[in-house]
Formats: sequence, C-alpha cells, structure tokens
Amino acid sequence: MLHAVNGRLITAMAEPRKLIRRIRSSAPTRICDIGGWTDTWFAGYGSVLNIAVSPLVEVQLDVFCNDGDAARFTIHARDFGDCYTIAQPNGSYGRHPLIEAALDCMPPPENLAVKLTIASDAPAGCSTGTSAAVTVAVIGALDGLTPGRLTPYEAAATAQRIETEFLHRQCGIQDQLAAAFGGINFIEMHRYPEATVHRLELPRRIEQELEARLALIYVGRGHSSSDVHEMVIRELENAGAEAPQLQRLRAIAARARNALQAADLVAVGRAMIDNTEAQAALHPQLVGDGHRQIIAVASAYGALGWKVNGAGGDGGSVTLLGPKDHDRHQAMLQTIASCSPQFREIPVRLEHAGLRVWELPL
Repeated sequence: MLHAVNGRLITAMAEPRKLIRRIRSSAPTRICDIGGWTDTWFAGYGSVLNIAVSPLVEVQLDVFCNDGDAARFTIHARDFGDCYTIAQPNGSYGRHPLIEAALDCMPPPENLAVKLTIASDAPAGCSTGTSAAVTVAVIGALDGLTPGRLTPYEAAATAQRIETEFLHRQCGIQDQLAAAFGGINFIEMHRYPEATVHRLELPRRIEQELEARLALIYVGRGHSSSDVHEMVIRELENAGAEAPQLQRLRAIAARARNALQAADLVAVGRAMIDNTEAQAALHPQLVGDGHRQIIAVASAYGALGWKVNGAGGDGGSVTLLGPKDHDRHQAMLQTIASCSPQFREIPVRLEHAGLRVWELPL
C-alpha cells in the first residue's frame, strides 16, 4: 500500500500476522523392517516386525488468523533450506508433495492461516520410513486444530491414504504404523490395508542390550524406487498372495517376533540375515554393492545380524545387530566408516512413543 509522507510516496510495511497458537508434533522413524513387502496391496495379507527409533521427524505448526491472503499456507522444510507459500493445493502439488497433500487431505479451518516447519536428523532417502513419519507428524499437528483426536491407527491410515490416493504411490502400511504407534511391533495385516499392531514388551535388560548393539549405517545416497522395484512388484503381483517369496518373508517376521519374545538376540540376528537374503532373492539389485560392503565388515567383526532397510535398492541404509563386546562393536563401526567417505553411522535410540502432539504456551 502506498502512503504520501512529506510529498513522497512510500510503501507501507505489511503488519505482521499475530500468532494465535503454536502446536508441536513428532513421530519416530523405523529400522529393521523384517517381513517388508508383505504389507502391500499385492501381498493381500502379511506380517512385519519393525522397530521405531529416533531420529524423529519434528513439526511446528504456527497458527494465525486468515487475513484473506490467497496463499495462506507456508511450508518451511528446514533440512532443505526451503520456505514457500501456497494456496489450498486441491490436487496440484509442488516442491514437497507429501506435506502439500496432507494439507489437501486435512485442510485447516477457513478462518486460519498456518506455517508448517518440518525437520529431521534422518537423511532423505534413508529407507527408514521417514516419508511416513513426516506425513504422520504433519497429520498430528493439523489434527490439533480441530476438536477431537485421531487414534494412532487412524493417523497411520490417513497417512497411508495420502500416499496411495492423493499421490498415487506404491506404499505399504508398516511405516505409517511404526510412526504412529512407536515401540517394537509385530504387525499382522489381515487384509490390505487392515491390520492389528501387537506391541512387544521386552525385559529392560534385553531392551538395553538390543539398543546398545543396534547400529544404522547410511549408504550415502538416497534410496529411490527404481525400475527394479517396479519389476519386483509386477512379478509378485502376478505370482499372487501365496507366492513362495511372500510366504518366506511372512515366516521370517514371525520368527523374529518369537526370537525377541524369547530374548534370543542370536535368533533375531539370524532372522535379519535371512530377510536380507530373501530380499536379494526377489532381485539381486535390491541388495546393492554398498550394502554388501557394509555387511562384509559386520560379518568379519562377528555381528549377529544385518538387515537392508526398506525395499532395498541402490541406496538407503543397513541395520546391524553388532557383536556383544563394546570395543569390537566400535571397531566395526570405525572400519565401516573407513571403507567409504559416503558411509555414515546415524545414531539411533529405541522410541516407545509414537505420534506425540502438544501445544506450546504463547
């Protein structure tokens, strides 16, 4: 707006919008998804064991009165150094489709404008369910704007629907459930996408030992859903729900659950290894050269197990269940780091809480 001051035209500064609410949310990522690929539409039914961990995805939702600005949504993806405004997306998504589609699915009330800030220490494309954790955390924050609260299962189902129905992506259900529920879970998918989540409660000493020996190694470049994944999906779809490959993965997930309940970390490690071999049997490129290099070092140092996270492929990460001896465990990690400047350990801790939402006082 132009104003005359001493005969000169100047541009008036816009009044800053008044912050009326500030909502925070967080959701964990996940590792060691044993039985993955069986939580999909083409599997029909399945079993997955996974472990929710930090790094978390964290969201801050700053809420303002809608001043009539058409672009009333601001998205600040802090890790990308990206901050921009959009109007109601209405099916047209730009730089950060997951976040924009979440706003489309759960739009704030018309009288409000919002700024969404999203951050995580998990690298993009780490194959640890970060996209699902982002969507769950954003949904949780937006849910805080209206009366009532989604249950963890409802938050997970909404996040999965955003990926499949709004963005038309290939997407299972286990990542969203891990982000919403937290903890160590055995997920039984009765009929896609319906599932029951069974929390595994371990003795404290076993949980501490598991946490001390788990290590997440980032291969150094983001995992991408390549043509290999599309080919594997087509083959599994054609083979049907009772395909031997899927039956093998379901059985390994059940073995891993039984091993954890028995506090048998050796058997847990064996299940991790068997699952990685089952992934490679789907297609050899699902376990890449970087994964194999990390696994070779882990094996030489006496690690109990290794699991290529997610669907596998040309990037992503590997979960290791390291040796019992602390010095040997640290030597293993140092040797892995020396193999390639791209290999990087990402510190993880078990996360009992799933989606958390709270409001900050102004």
